[in-house]
Order: sequence, then C-alpha cells, then structure tokens
Amino acid sequence: MQFQNDLISWFAAEKRDLPWRRTADPYQIWVSEIMLQQTRVDTVIPYYKRFVEKFPTVNDLAEADEEVLLKQWEGLGYYSRVRNLQAGVKEVAEKYNGVVPASRKEISLLKGVGPYTAGAILSIAYGIPEHAVDGNVMRVLSRILLIEEDIAKPKTRKVFEDAVTEIISHEDPSSFNQGLMELGALICTPTSPKCLLCPVRDHCAAFHEGKQHELPIKTKAKKTKALQYAMLAIQKGDKVLMEKRPPTGLLANMWQFPMVELAGEALAAEIEEELSENFSGSVSGAEKIISFKHVFSHLTWNVDGFIAQGENLKVPEGMKWVTAEELESLPISGPVQKMKTALQQRGDV
Repeated sequence: MQFQNDLISWFAAEKRDLPWRRTADPYQIWVSEIMLQQTRVDTVIPYYKRFVEKFPTVNDLAEADEEVLLKQWEGLGYYSRVRNLQAGVKEVAEKYNGVVPASRKEISLLKGVGPYTAGAILSIAYGIPEHAVDGNVMRVLSRILLIEEDIAKPKTRKVFEDAVTEIISHEDPSSFNQGLMELGALICTPTSPKCLLCPVRDHCAAFHEGKQHELPIKTKAKKTKALQYAMLAIQKGDKVLMEKRPPTGLLANMWQFPMVELAGEALAAEIEEELSENFSGSVSGAEKIISFKHVFSHLTWNVDGFIAQGENLKVPEGMKWVTAEELESLPISGPVQKMKTALQQRGDV
C-alpha cells in the first residue's frame, strides 16, 4: 500500500531522535509510553533518562521503595500512572520471570496497560502488527480517512482501532505506528495542520474535500470543579510540618504542607484559630505569602499559602516535623512545589 510506504519513508527520514527510540527493550518503551500520557515530549525526556538510569530493569522497578519512586516522578503529575506502572511491572516480575508478555491478551491484563499502551509496546518492541490508537492517531486518521465520528465518545475508539488493523504495515508495524504518532505531533497538528508539508497528503480525504480544519469532531469536556484551600507552612525552630496524603485518591502518598479546605478566601486570623483547634496547641503569626491556581484534569485548586509558627502542637498521625534537608527527599506534587519555592525565596526553608 502506497500510504504505508510514504508514511514509513517519511518517518525514517524525519523522525526526532528521542531516547526511547534508541532501544527495543519492551520495559523501557513501556516506561516511555506511560510518561508520555498527557505530558509533552520535551518535558518527558529528562525524566525518562533519569528513570531508566535509576530503574534500568523490570526487577529494579518492581523492588523500588514507593517514596523513592514518587520522588523520581516528582513534577510529572498524574502520579497514579507510576503506581500503576510499578504494579504492572511487579506482575511481570512475578508471573512472567521479568519478561514483558508479547501477546495483547496477556499484556492487557497488566495493571495500568490500556489498549493504546499494549499496542505501542507490542508493535514497537516486538514488531507485532497491533493497533496503538490515542488522541493523536485519531486526529490524523479522522482527516486521512474522513472519519466524522465524535472522538470524545469512548465507543468511537473502536472505529479507529479497526481502521489501523486494516491499514497497518505487517512488514514494519513499529515504524507505521510511530509514523502516525509523529505525523500528529509534527505535521497533522490540532489547530493548524501543515498540509503542504504532509508526506501522505495525496492519501488524505479531508484535504481533498477541504475539511482538514473541521476534523476531528470532538465535543467539549465539562467544566472542571474548583476548590479553595489554605496551605500552611507551620514552623518550629528549623523544622516545618509536613503531612502525608491518604494512600488512595488524588496525589496518594505524596507529602504536602498541611491543607485546609475553605468556603472562600482565607484570612490570617481565621487560619490561626482553626489551626489551633485542629492541632490542640498554639499557632501564631499567620501570614499569607502566596496565592496560586493549580489545574488538574478534573478539578482546580485555588490555594492561599500561609506561613505560621507552631508551639506545643500535638501532631496527628501522618504528619511529621522535617528539616530543610529532609524536605528535599520527600516526594511532593506541583502545588506543594509552588509553596516550597515561595518559602525558599523568602529564606524560610
């Protein structure tokens, strides 16, 4: 098929030199695919290099301490990705003697491995002609094949999976699938497709009908929920109080400065009063040092950051006093990093 040849030839000539393209190790390709979910390539590159250096094999990751693991992932966000990755890798270590399975049925049973990730690993690492359909691929194929289904609907994915299964190269499925992804990243972009530079323009039904700017069809997501918080850096001498988030849910097991959900914007006096009640001790000198917004995929945090002094506090389970040096070793999320940076700029940690 000429479409296959044109796509694969273009990919061979124009592909970006990315570190995960220098290996055929299914484990390392798996790591890269999980990191690349909802994260820019330029952001992922240094994380990927550090991660595979720290955990070069299935067994290294399977045996890793969770706190060390979260610290390696710190700043990438969507932390359930790395927990699921480790859980899946543990299954590979225990059930498959450390070898990532090479069948869709088996690999799809691993924790955190969805249809796209399974297809990417199977085609790129093992050269098996399996579909790997993500939003990038759906955008490209909606234009090339003039598919006018709503890609926001889960059932639509099957249409694209069937399409890839029909047109994928059996001689070089790795380059075919990666070529579709690369085309979506570099040429067939969401808002301004570079049709004049496209290597498969002759095969593109949307281009020939002048519909490339109308596709893909995608209904808008619902508005995200917004929550208001006070984040509190409570100091005692050269230490600051940190709390560990619950073991399940958003940012599970990450560390943070204690947080209090609010009905509206926080005032320092109200924060002191509430904290003193919560900790059965004296909290004084509350001062607002930062206000910021942090957007997650499904909700937004509006945060007022305070610094305060704590005396004779009864610290609940799940909290501890840490020095500045100890704080550096704790895995923290993006919102907490913003607060930490504000404290460092003031010289408070």
